[in-house]
Amino acid sequence: MFKSKKAFSLEGIDKGHHKVTYKGVPCIKCPFDYVLYQMIIDEIKPDLIIEIGTNKGGSTLYLADLLELQGKGVVHSIDISDGCSQLVKDHPRISLFHQGWENYDLAMASNYSKVLVIEDASHYYPSTLGAIQKFSQVVTPGSYLIVEDGIIDDLGLKKEYQGGPVKAIEEFLNSTSEFEIDMKWVNFFGPSATFNTIGYLKKI
Repeated sequence: MFKSKKAFSLEGIDKGHHKVTYKGVPCIKCPFDYVLYQMIIDEIKPDLIIEIGTNKGGSTLYLADLLELQGKGVVHSIDISDGCSQLVKDHPRISLFHQGWENYDLAMASNYSKVLVIEDASHYYPSTLGAIQKFSQVVTPGSYLIVEDGIIDDLGLKKEYQGGPVKAIEEFLNSTSEFEIDMKWVNFFGPSATFNTIGYLKKI
């Protein structure tokens, strides 16, 4: 019988998550969070998902396919460049914006009854804080503002990212009573077994 000689490590999971793909498109998503997203979308049934940080578009494609399964909803995915595959560009539920989150017009979200926002851009503290302050305005009550990759702290990269997402989340939550951390998702697979540590923010 085979016996593992080495325990799983956070560094190993981090290395592997950089190689995750969806339909062959690079996704860069922790497998635990993949599972959480499909449950959150099934629970909320958003009409609009705003994704800040497209990269190659694997996660964009995954989100759009989840919306396709529920029979409604669109994804607005925002980045500063166009590096997506044609598969992503051709999806009928995806609209791509290449001028950065600062130039996204929030009025485009005003006609949707359920809006979910995912912040997954540079992970630098100043940018992350600016993005969540702006897009928190369009998250609908009962839905989520999900801030990705607070795991940066545990990977020892906090200084490199000028404090990173966790610092931004903590400052944001100190300035508002409209959001709270939903620990149901943070601890779903065990204490903080997610790359989005303290990042599942529910609008109340």
